[in-house]
This record gives sequence, structure tokens and C-alpha cells, in this order.
Amino acid sequence: MKTLTQTFQPIPEQLLDLRAFCPDATALKSGSRELSYQELNHRADQFAGYLAQLGVVCGGTVAICMGRSFGWIVAALGIMRAGAAYVPLDPAWPDSRLRFALNDCGASALVAWEPLLDRLQVGAHGIDPCRDAAAIAAAPTPPAVHLEPESLAYVIYTSGSTGVPKGVEITHANLCHLIRWHRDAFAVTPRDHASHLAGLGFDAAVWELWPNLSAGATVCLADETVRLSPQLMQEWIIRERVTIAFVPTIYAGPLLAMEWPTTTPLRLMLTGGDVLHHAPPAQLPFEVVNNYGPSECTVVATSTAVRPGSPETPPIGRPITGTTIYLLNEHGERVPDGTRGEIFIGGNGVGRGYRNLSDSTERSFLPDPFADSAGTRMYRTGDVGIRRPDGNIEFHGRRDRQAKIRGQRVELDEIGAILSIHPSLDLAVAVTRTSEGGENELVAYYLLKENTRTPTACELQKHLMGSLPDYMIPATFLRLHAFPVSANGKIDFTVLAHQTEVHAPEERDALSSAVMIEEKLLTLMQDILKDDAVRIEDNFFLAGGHSLLAMQLLMRIRDAFGVELTLRQLFEAPTVGRLAPLVESMLIDAIGSMSDQEAENELRE
Repeated sequence: MKTLTQTFQPIPEQLLDLRAFCPDATALKSGSRELSYQELNHRADQFAGYLAQLGVVCGGTVAICMGRSFGWIVAALGIMRAGAAYVPLDPAWPDSRLRFALNDCGASALVAWEPLLDRLQVGAHGIDPCRDAAAIAAAPTPPAVHLEPESLAYVIYTSGSTGVPKGVEITHANLCHLIRWHRDAFAVTPRDHASHLAGLGFDAAVWELWPNLSAGATVCLADETVRLSPQLMQEWIIRERVTIAFVPTIYAGPLLAMEWPTTTPLRLMLTGGDVLHHAPPAQLPFEVVNNYGPSECTVVATSTAVRPGSPETPPIGRPITGTTIYLLNEHGERVPDGTRGEIFIGGNGVGRGYRNLSDSTERSFLPDPFADSAGTRMYRTGDVGIRRPDGNIEFHGRRDRQAKIRGQRVELDEIGAILSIHPSLDLAVAVTRTSEGGENELVAYYLLKENTRTPTACELQKHLMGSLPDYMIPATFLRLHAFPVSANGKIDFTVLAHQTEVHAPEERDALSSAVMIEEKLLTLMQDILKDDAVRIEDNFFLAGGHSLLAMQLLMRIRDAFGVELTLRQLFEAPTVGRLAPLVESMLIDAIGSMSDQEAENELRE
């Protein structure tokens, strides 16, 4: 049997080998639709030829901003085959964030559906795979492209502390490192079915696609309703006979608590993106693997199989093959095992750096003083860990101002920077606190400018929604008279986390209608779920909601408030805290022509 070479071979070439090795094998599956390896390669070649015809050159960048689809994967492979790097952008991001990323990465083309192309009006070539299908099919054969190990494979945007996202540059050598480790560690074969569930702006999607496709496995695409509901996700995994599934940590907990048939084909559940608080129960018919790694180090840096039934918090694992983990003190010296230290990552996964941010790159991508060869670098994560005697690393939170929210990395200072430019606010900061359910949630504190009205939570959320994705919008906004200050003159975040809201009585009246909407929505959600324990910050889908119950909830909201919400809006705002400002905004728009007193009365009814 033909084997794939273990020397450097970029992913576009690896998939070309598979076209000859197993042309009719299924590469992609979405419901009843399938795409073979031969067809995947053929379409990617056509797309690469079309890009070359448009003037896309080696070393360039092309952005993709579409929903999960065969076309998305064809475009990404075609972009790499044309010698360019693909830039995944999430269609759910605000337009301002999308425009920034497009300009920052210097994309010469944007692959998206026509409505988004029309809305963004960017200078790059706009490619709609459906609208331009005939032109793509008629494009000449693309010229042969030679990719070097240091050629860029993709650029992925993460939250940035200055108020704008940062583009992380990952090379083909970095990507090959991930592919080789994944295939060896999990013994991936053409018989495997792998899930594609991760958000498209999340680097876990890189991990789901290329290692499994390079092994000849079938990648199964989940739709949005499946990926946001643990119950539907379990049904989908069993129905599609998935054998290897990546599940973000926020969904892994509910899935691990479910009963699984002993005959389920699933053999590996991979998780990561946040802290896994509990080990899986002993009776699960598959292995659970916990993983850790920042985008700057090509998705995964440490990994471990979690011992079922263990009373300990699961560790984040040992360094994967080709990776080194250093735990260092403030002087850059290694700390003994069992001692807290900042996590630094060295090895083959360390990316090139941040796009157009040389200062940030120099601060975070440092010379590796412990490496045998000169010129080797390590990445400073800002995370804190402890190495156990068995070599596994325990995660102990952040050294700086980063947090994980719903599995996504968030720079808290980015939220504060954007919130602070609201015309009514003097200064704002964001912090995290632990909800009653044990999850991180965002809280924003602010100082009000003199002689200005206190904005409502709805107004502040709408201000942030123009620049930030859904998971970076706080549900709670607390006004202070002054920020607590530490001895060095900086905001004391330890004290701040325990501060309570400060509102004058007349300011509370302005918020009363929003509070009533919140209370009514909470009652509706509790009734639909038949669970009085559901709280404002609880996710409807994680609390037992599914698509049928969601439709019932939307009808009850329509009857109660007279507003028409879509299923997508509920998916994007699945908590009462997030849904209430949306309902309030729709009500305000609907009664905008009324007098202030009439409007207030309407909201109270």
C-alpha cells in the first residue's frame, strides 16, 4: 500500500497524493451530500486557477467569510494550492471587525456569498462560489506552485489588547507539525469519520480539517443547530457514525454527562478551548482527550487522555511531539515541579508572529535560551501552570488580562477600549467572574462623564456589537463613582471584581423597563424548559433546549412582546441576559414614534 512521505510536504500536495491513492473515497459529508477526494482536488484546482487569473500571487492572502460548507473547504484548499494563505473570518462578526481584518491582512480577494460582498464593499476581488461557478470552472489550469516550509498557510485573527484583533501567521511547516502529531497520536485512518463542529473563526477548525483529510478520513460537516445544542450534537455524532470528534469544552461537559450507547462508533472525544472541570465518568464507551494550545502555536501544544472517574481537575497534558513546554519565573528561570510558573512554548508549532505588529511579535515571540540550535524561538503565553511529578501540567489561569469565554480567547482590554469611546463614558474596563454554573462571564465597569445620562445596558451592548463578536459582549454593566487603585497607581482588578453597582434612584428608573423584560423572558424560558432553576445567564441550549423548544419559545416571545425573533437570533443570544436587550431594542424601534410616556407604558405592559 502506498504510504505518504514523512518529510516536509504541504497539505495541498498531501491531498494530491490522496487523489491518486483513494480517488473515490468520501472526503466530505454533509447530511446526504458527499464529495470524493477526486472531486475535492478537482474543484480546488479550478479555484486555484481562477485565483491566478484574478492576479492572486504566491505569498498573498485571500479571506474566506462563509458558513460551514463544501465551498468553504474547497476555497481554503484552492487558496493554498495557489500559493497564498487563507484567512478565515466568521460571518457572525460585526462588519467593522470584518473590514479591519480584511484591510490588515491585505487580502487580494474575499470569498463570500453575494449579500456579504455587497454589504462590506471592500476593495478586494469579491468571489461568490455560486455566482461565479461558471467562471471558476472555465479557469485555466493553475501554474505549478512550490511551497517552502516557511510559506504562510493561514492567518487567523484573535482578540487584541489594544482594541483591535491580531492576525496570527502560521506557516506550512507549522501546519505539517500539527498534522503529523495528530495522525500519529490518534491513529487516524481512511476508515475514520471526523467531526467538523468548531466555529470557523476558531483555530480548532484548522485541527478538524487538515490532519483528518490528509489521512484519507471522511470529515462530516455539522449545521449550526447541531453545533449549539449538546443533545442534537450527540444525536448527530451517533447518526453520522463519527469516530473522532472535537468538542469545545463548553459543550464537552454536558455531553460527558449524557448516557451513550455502548455500540457508538465514537472512539475519541477531543476537547479544548477552556478549563475542563471534571473527569468523564467511567462508563463512557470512548476516550476523552484534553488539549491546550494558543493560536500562536498552531492549535495544540499539550494533550492528555483524561482518566475516567478521577476526582482531580483534569490536567492540560504533556507537550505534544516536537513541542517543548517551559514553566518560568519572573526572571526567566525554570521553576521546580510543583511550583507555579508562566507557560512558554517552544518547538515546531511556534508561528511566525503577528501580522503588521512587529512590536507585539517581539514581546511575545522570544529567543529560546534553552534550545540546542540557534535562532529557535518560544512563545510567551501569559498562562500559568504547575508541572506534576508525572509530567502533566495543571492550568492555573492567566497572568495578564486574557480570559476564555465560551471557549474563545478574549482580550479584556479590547472590550474596555471600545466601551470607553462611548460618548457617555469616561473610562470602562471588563473583568470576568464565575457564574453559579462555574463558567466565566463578562462584567463591564465604567465611570460616567459629568452631565451625561446613564446609558442603559441595551445601549452599551448595541455600542459594542458594532465592533465585537457575540461572545465578547458583557451581559452586565456596572457604574462606579471611582475605580479601586493599587499601590502602584493601577486599577486593582482583585478589588474591582467584588465591587457592586452604583446607581442614583432616578437612574434605576431608566433601567426598570429592561429589568421587567428580563424577568418576563426568564419566566418564559423556565416554563418552556420546565425548570425553575434556570437563571438569567444560563444558555437555553445547554439547559436542555433544542430546536423544537426554541420555536416554542420564539412563539411565546412573539405573543408576550409582539416582536418576531428568528432562530438564528436565539442561537446568537441564547441567554436571557443577552436576549433581553435585543427584545428591548426591537420594542423601542417599534414604538419610536410614540411619546416618552406612551413608550414607557408600552414597555411596562
